[in-house]
Amino acid sequence: MPDITLTTLQSLKQKGEKITMLTCYDATFAHTCCEAGVEVLLVGDSLGMVLQGHDSTLPVSNADMAYHVAAVKRGNNGALILADLPFMSYATPEQALSSSAQLMQAGAHMVKIEGAAWLAESVRLLNERGVPVCVHMGLTPQTVNVLGGYKVQGRNESQARQMRADAIALEQAGAAMLLLECVPSELAAEITQAVKIPVIGIGAGSATDGQVLVLHDMLGLSLSGRSPKFVKNFMAGKDSIQAALSAYVDAVKAVTFPGAEHGFSA
Repeated sequence: MPDITLTTLQSLKQKGEKITMLTCYDATFAHTCCEAGVEVLLVGDSLGMVLQGHDSTLPVSNADMAYHVAAVKRGNNGALILADLPFMSYATPEQALSSSAQLMQAGAHMVKIEGAAWLAESVRLLNERGVPVCVHMGLTPQTVNVLGGYKVQGRNESQARQMRADAIALEQAGAAMLLLECVPSELAAEITQAVKIPVIGIGAGSATDGQVLVLHDMLGLSLSGRSPKFVKNFMAGKDSIQAALSAYVDAVKAVTFPGAEHGFSA
Protein backbone atom coordinates (compact mmCIF):
# COMPACT_ATOMS: atom_id res chain seq x y z
CA MET A 1 0.00 0.00 0.00
CA PRO A 2 1.45 3.42 -0.93
CA ASP A 3 1.90 5.81 1.97
CA ILE A 4 -1.43 7.37 2.97
CA THR A 5 -1.24 11.10 3.72
CA LEU A 6 -3.72 13.87 4.43
CA THR A 7 -3.56 14.68 0.72
CA THR A 8 -4.62 11.08 -0.03
CA LEU A 9 -7.61 11.35 2.32
CA GLN A 10 -8.64 14.69 0.84
CA SER A 11 -8.46 13.18 -2.64
CA LEU A 12 -10.62 10.23 -1.58
CA LYS A 13 -13.27 12.63 -0.27
CA GLN A 14 -13.23 14.61 -3.51
CA LYS A 15 -13.55 11.43 -5.58
CA GLY A 16 -16.34 10.08 -3.38
CA GLU A 17 -14.34 6.97 -2.40
CA LYS A 18 -14.89 5.90 1.20
CA ILE A 19 -12.01 6.02 3.71
CA THR A 20 -11.39 2.97 5.91
CA MET A 21 -10.18 3.30 9.50
CA LEU A 22 -9.79 0.80 12.35
CA THR A 23 -8.41 1.10 15.85
CA CYS A 24 -5.03 -0.56 16.27
CA TYR A 25 -2.78 -0.93 19.30
CA ASP A 26 0.16 -3.18 18.35
CA ALA A 27 2.66 -4.01 15.61
CA THR A 28 1.14 -7.30 14.46
CA PHE A 29 -2.34 -5.91 13.93
CA ALA A 30 -0.86 -2.80 12.29
CA HIS A 31 0.84 -5.03 9.74
CA THR A 32 -2.30 -7.14 9.23
CA CYS A 33 -4.58 -4.11 8.82
CA CYS A 34 -2.21 -2.63 6.24
CA GLU A 35 -2.24 -5.89 4.27
CA ALA A 36 -6.05 -5.65 4.17
CA GLY A 37 -5.87 -2.10 2.81
CA VAL A 38 -6.99 -0.14 5.89
CA GLU A 39 -5.97 3.45 5.21
CA VAL A 40 -5.99 4.93 8.72
CA LEU A 41 -4.90 3.21 11.94
CA LEU A 42 -6.43 4.88 14.99
CA VAL A 43 -4.41 4.31 18.13
CA GLY A 44 -7.43 5.02 20.30
CA ASP A 45 -7.71 5.63 24.01
CA SER A 46 -10.31 2.86 23.70
CA LEU A 47 -7.32 0.70 24.61
CA GLY A 48 -8.18 1.58 28.19
CA MET A 49 -11.30 -0.54 27.86
CA VAL A 50 -10.39 -3.27 25.34
CA LEU A 51 -6.78 -3.84 26.42
CA GLN A 52 -6.54 -2.60 30.01
CA GLY A 53 -10.01 -3.64 31.16
CA HIS A 54 -11.18 -0.28 32.52
CA ASP A 55 -14.85 0.71 32.35
CA SER A 56 -14.05 3.96 30.51
CA THR A 57 -11.22 5.66 28.63
CA LEU A 58 -10.48 8.08 31.47
CA PRO A 59 -7.60 6.19 33.18
CA VAL A 60 -5.46 6.15 30.01
CA SER A 61 -2.30 8.29 30.20
CA ASN A 62 -0.31 9.99 27.47
CA ALA A 63 2.56 7.63 28.28
CA ASP A 64 0.20 4.69 27.57
CA MET A 65 -0.70 6.26 24.24
CA ALA A 66 2.92 6.91 23.26
CA TYR A 67 3.84 3.29 24.04
CA HIS A 68 1.12 1.93 21.75
CA VAL A 69 1.74 4.51 19.00
CA ALA A 70 5.39 3.40 18.89
CA ALA A 71 4.31 -0.25 18.66
CA VAL A 72 1.88 0.47 15.82
CA LYS A 73 4.53 2.53 14.02
CA ARG A 74 6.89 -0.44 13.99
CA GLY A 75 4.28 -2.66 12.30
CA ASN A 76 2.84 -0.05 9.99
CA ASN A 77 3.25 -0.35 6.24
CA GLY A 78 1.86 2.78 4.64
CA ALA A 79 -1.25 3.64 6.67
CA LEU A 80 -1.74 7.03 8.29
CA ILE A 81 -1.43 6.76 12.08
CA LEU A 82 -3.96 8.80 14.05
CA ALA A 83 -3.46 8.95 17.83
CA ASP A 84 -5.85 10.02 20.57
CA LEU A 85 -4.83 12.60 23.10
CA PRO A 86 -6.24 11.07 26.31
CA PHE A 87 -8.40 12.60 29.03
CA MET A 88 -7.11 15.93 30.42
CA SER A 89 -3.95 15.85 28.29
CA TYR A 90 -5.09 18.88 26.22
CA ALA A 91 -7.01 20.98 28.75
CA THR A 92 -5.03 24.05 27.64
CA PRO A 93 -3.42 24.86 24.28
CA GLU A 94 0.01 24.61 25.86
CA GLN A 95 -0.76 21.19 27.28
CA ALA A 96 -2.09 20.11 23.89
CA LEU A 97 1.22 21.10 22.30
CA SER A 98 3.27 19.14 24.84
CA SER A 99 1.07 16.03 24.69
CA SER A 100 0.92 16.08 20.89
CA ALA A 101 4.70 16.39 20.60
CA GLN A 102 5.09 13.18 22.61
CA LEU A 103 2.72 11.24 20.34
CA MET A 104 4.07 12.67 17.09
CA GLN A 105 7.62 11.80 18.16
CA ALA A 106 6.41 8.26 18.95
CA GLY A 107 5.21 7.89 15.35
CA ALA A 108 1.76 9.47 14.95
CA HIS A 109 0.95 11.42 11.79
CA MET A 110 -2.06 13.20 13.30
CA VAL A 111 -3.69 13.57 16.73
CA LYS A 112 -7.35 13.37 17.70
CA ILE A 113 -9.03 15.45 20.39
CA GLU A 114 -12.60 15.35 21.64
CA GLY A 115 -14.83 18.39 21.84
CA ALA A 116 -16.35 21.21 19.84
CA ALA A 117 -15.65 24.81 18.82
CA TRP A 118 -14.00 25.57 22.18
CA LEU A 119 -11.04 23.60 20.80
CA ALA A 120 -10.48 26.11 17.97
CA GLU A 121 -7.53 27.86 19.62
CA SER A 122 -5.75 24.56 20.31
CA VAL A 123 -6.46 23.33 16.77
CA ARG A 124 -5.06 26.55 15.30
CA LEU A 125 -1.95 26.41 17.46
CA LEU A 126 -1.26 22.73 16.74
CA ASN A 127 -1.78 23.22 13.01
CA GLU A 128 0.64 26.15 12.99
CA ARG A 129 3.24 23.99 14.76
CA GLY A 130 2.99 21.15 12.26
CA VAL A 131 0.52 18.86 14.05
CA PRO A 132 -2.55 17.88 11.98
CA VAL A 133 -5.69 17.54 14.11
CA CYS A 134 -8.83 15.40 13.89
CA VAL A 135 -11.66 16.60 16.12
CA HIS A 136 -13.99 13.95 17.57
CA MET A 137 -17.55 15.28 17.91
CA GLY A 138 -20.95 13.94 18.96
CA LEU A 139 -20.65 11.24 21.60
CA THR A 140 -17.27 11.99 23.14
CA PRO A 141 -16.32 9.14 25.50
CA GLN A 142 -13.98 11.28 27.62
CA THR A 143 -16.97 13.41 28.69
CA VAL A 144 -19.31 10.48 29.31
CA ASN A 145 -19.89 11.63 32.90
CA VAL A 146 -21.08 15.05 31.69
CA LEU A 147 -23.24 13.53 28.96
CA GLY A 148 -24.86 11.18 31.47
CA GLY A 149 -23.88 8.02 29.64
CA TYR A 150 -23.22 6.77 26.14
CA LYS A 151 -26.07 8.56 24.35
CA VAL A 152 -26.74 9.68 20.79
CA GLN A 153 -25.94 13.39 20.37
CA GLY A 154 -27.54 16.00 18.10
CA ARG A 155 -31.07 14.67 18.12
CA ASN A 156 -32.79 17.97 18.89
CA GLU A 157 -32.59 20.92 16.51
CA SER A 158 -30.61 23.22 18.80
CA GLN A 159 -27.95 20.56 19.35
CA ALA A 160 -27.83 19.80 15.64
CA ARG A 161 -27.53 23.49 14.73
CA GLN A 162 -24.69 23.91 17.22
CA MET A 163 -22.87 20.83 15.94
CA ARG A 164 -23.06 22.07 12.35
CA ALA A 165 -21.69 25.47 13.40
CA ASP A 166 -18.94 23.89 15.48
CA ALA A 167 -17.83 21.69 12.58
CA ILE A 168 -17.47 24.70 10.29
CA ALA A 169 -15.64 26.69 12.99
CA LEU A 170 -13.18 23.84 13.56
CA GLU A 171 -12.49 23.51 9.83
CA GLN A 172 -11.81 27.24 9.69
CA ALA A 173 -9.43 26.88 12.66
CA GLY A 174 -7.41 24.34 10.69
CA ALA A 175 -8.81 20.93 11.62
CA ALA A 176 -7.68 18.33 9.08
CA MET A 177 -10.48 15.84 9.75
CA LEU A 178 -13.63 15.33 11.81
CA LEU A 179 -14.91 12.15 13.45
CA LEU A 180 -18.63 11.93 14.29
CA GLU A 181 -19.75 9.32 16.82
CA CYS A 182 -23.38 8.38 17.52
CA VAL A 183 -24.90 11.23 15.55
CA PRO A 184 -28.18 10.99 13.59
CA SER A 185 -27.41 9.87 10.04
CA GLU A 186 -29.11 12.89 8.45
CA LEU A 187 -27.11 15.34 10.59
CA ALA A 188 -23.85 13.53 9.82
CA ALA A 189 -24.64 13.77 6.10
CA GLU A 190 -25.30 17.52 6.42
CA ILE A 191 -22.00 18.10 8.23
CA THR A 192 -20.09 16.01 5.69
CA GLN A 193 -21.47 18.18 2.90
CA ALA A 194 -20.87 21.42 4.81
CA VAL A 195 -17.11 20.97 5.22
CA LYS A 196 -14.31 20.32 2.74
CA ILE A 197 -12.25 18.16 5.11
CA PRO A 198 -12.84 14.40 5.45
CA VAL A 199 -15.51 13.30 7.92
CA ILE A 200 -15.30 9.82 9.46
CA GLY A 201 -18.32 8.21 11.08
CA ILE A 202 -19.01 5.61 13.75
CA GLY A 203 -22.71 5.19 14.36
CA ALA A 204 -23.26 8.16 12.03
CA GLY A 205 -24.70 6.55 8.92
CA SER A 206 -23.21 5.82 5.52
CA ALA A 207 -23.03 9.33 4.08
CA THR A 208 -19.82 10.30 5.86
CA ASP A 209 -16.54 10.17 3.93
CA GLY A 210 -15.37 7.07 5.78
CA GLN A 211 -15.98 4.67 8.65
CA VAL A 212 -14.17 3.55 11.79
CA LEU A 213 -14.80 0.69 14.20
CA VAL A 214 -12.97 -0.60 17.23
CA LEU A 215 -10.92 -3.54 15.97
CA HIS A 216 -12.06 -5.89 18.74
CA ASP A 217 -15.72 -5.01 18.12
CA MET A 218 -15.59 -5.82 14.40
CA LEU A 219 -13.87 -9.13 15.22
CA GLY A 220 -16.72 -10.06 17.56
CA LEU A 221 -14.65 -9.72 20.74
CA SER A 222 -16.16 -8.06 23.79
CA LEU A 223 -15.54 -8.18 27.53
CA SER A 224 -19.21 -7.45 28.20
CA GLY A 225 -20.65 -9.78 25.56
CA ARG A 226 -22.69 -6.84 24.21
CA SER A 227 -22.05 -4.83 21.05
CA PRO A 228 -23.24 -1.30 20.23
CA LYS A 229 -25.91 -0.95 17.56
CA PHE A 230 -23.41 0.46 15.06
CA VAL A 231 -21.10 -2.59 15.20
CA LYS A 232 -21.05 -5.47 12.73
CA ASN A 233 -19.15 -8.70 13.47
CA PHE A 234 -17.03 -9.22 10.35
CA MET A 235 -15.56 -12.46 11.71
CA ALA A 236 -18.90 -14.21 11.32
CA GLY A 237 -18.55 -16.80 8.58
CA LYS A 238 -14.85 -16.04 8.01
CA ASP A 239 -12.00 -18.47 8.56
CA SER A 240 -9.32 -15.88 9.41
CA ILE A 241 -8.82 -12.43 10.88
CA GLN A 242 -7.27 -11.35 7.58
CA ALA A 243 -10.47 -12.32 5.76
CA ALA A 244 -12.57 -10.36 8.28
CA LEU A 245 -10.41 -7.25 7.88
CA SER A 246 -10.62 -7.50 4.08
CA ALA A 247 -14.40 -7.91 4.32
CA TYR A 248 -14.63 -4.74 6.42
CA VAL A 249 -12.58 -2.75 3.90
CA ASP A 250 -14.64 -4.09 1.00
CA ALA A 251 -17.95 -3.35 2.74
CA VAL A 252 -16.99 0.24 3.57
CA LYS A 253 -15.71 0.87 0.04
CA ALA A 254 -18.87 -0.63 -1.49
CA VAL A 255 -21.07 1.34 0.95
CA THR A 256 -22.76 -1.85 2.11
CA PHE A 257 -21.58 -1.05 5.66
CA PRO A 258 -22.96 0.62 7.62
CA GLY A 259 -26.54 -0.28 6.79
CA ALA A 260 -29.59 1.59 7.97
CA GLU A 261 -29.78 -0.76 10.95
CA HIS A 262 -26.42 0.49 12.21
CA GLY A 263 -27.44 4.19 12.31
CA PHE A 264 -29.60 6.51 14.38
CA SER A 265 -32.44 8.86 13.57
CA ALA A 266 -33.12 12.31 15.00
